[in-house]
Amino acid sequence: MNPALTQIGAQMSNLTGVRAIMKDIVETLQAGAGQEFINLSAGNPLILPAVEQLWRDCTAELLASSEYGDVVCRYGSSQGYAPLIEAIAKDFNKRYGLNLSDRNILITPGSQSLYFYAANAFGGLTNDGQLKEIVLPLSPDYTGYGGVCLVPEALKAYKPTLDIDTTAHRFKYRPDFSQLSITPNTGCVIFSRPCNPTGNVLSDDEVRKIAALATPHNVPVLIDSAYAPPFPALNFTPMTPVFGENILHCMSLSKAGLPGERIGVAIGHESIIQVLECFQTNLCIHPSRYGQAIAAFAINSGALPHIAAEVIRPFYQQKFGVLENTLEQAMPKNLPWFLHRGEGAIFAWLWLRDLPITDWEFYQKLKQVGVIVVPGSTFFPGLQAEWQHKHQCLRISLTGSDKEIVTGMQRLAEVTEQVYLKNGLKTRSF
Repeated sequence: MNPALTQIGAQMSNLTGVRAIMKDIVETLQAGAGQEFINLSAGNPLILPAVEQLWRDCTAELLASSEYGDVVCRYGSSQGYAPLIEAIAKDFNKRYGLNLSDRNILITPGSQSLYFYAANAFGGLTNDGQLKEIVLPLSPDYTGYGGVCLVPEALKAYKPTLDIDTTAHRFKYRPDFSQLSITPNTGCVIFSRPCNPTGNVLSDDEVRKIAALATPHNVPVLIDSAYAPPFPALNFTPMTPVFGENILHCMSLSKAGLPGERIGVAIGHESIIQVLECFQTNLCIHPSRYGQAIAAFAINSGALPHIAAEVIRPFYQQKFGVLENTLEQAMPKNLPWFLHRGEGAIFAWLWLRDLPITDWEFYQKLKQVGVIVVPGSTFFPGLQAEWQHKHQCLRISLTGSDKEIVTGMQRLAEVTEQVYLKNGLKTRSF
């Protein structure tokens, strides 16, 4: 059967960004015919024993609770499971000196759905046909933003400025406020902090400046905090969540060990929360209550923020250190490679300046030596201007073993040198 698709049906049935790459990766692994691959592409967090035990303990607590039947056998509020909302409000009020009530919090089936709600509630075409833009103030950013809007032309991203330390072979992206435009035609702003894929953390001042630009136009600013404190706390540099009347703080429990349960959290002004709750009611009634219930136990006990800071963060920060040290030893000093400052998340981001081939071609060459990463060009959704930099970057997952990361980076260094020298790039000091 081959049913005719609507315009939206055709759009939403296509794979975008990393999902398209992952299809190729799965096919590569299946067709490997015994070849062993070091797969450094995954965004799936590793199952850490202490984290798994936390969720086992919370599950046992739920099973023994009188609430079990109500949680599993009944529908619930579209806003989310009340004990989880109360636990988040209590924790954030105490931790950050806020005054949140239950009206400031919405639970969603994963944070990706939250961005879908917001992108289409605030971005796209208005009743009078005006196009409201969804602004990504710093590109590259999370590839998933490329598929959330039902009006693709509404998505608009801005090129960053680059702070480059040539001696150390490091760099960092920063918002280019000389170019960033937030106007009455802006529907909402979205960015991740810490950033997937780069690990970049915008400073508090940069966040406040973006929010200030949006305030006069009543534009919501969604901060994707899937890697932020207090959980999963995958920040390797000090940072504090920023709150404000037009800021929607968007969390996920996926990297805190519950990716299978799909739990997203939005914290913000009740007028924004109400719009998104209505959207959710129409779309899916409410998210799964089982995951919400065990999350409430984990937050109320203090175990989740403790595990995040004492187990999850050190584990991935150590992985980044292994990758960073290996690249420093293996990569030629006279080639223009630059590692993004490791400020958070579970990825490393490598820029190969003046790369003689595309990132996709480099990805294919790495597969030939048994290493799989993700081409960086998939992480620039909404960037309309052509930029060669897009085709010179790679995302490398920190979810491999130490041995896999070391071997993978050594092979990557060898391929890098071969590609540059084969194409006649003259070596020089940086």
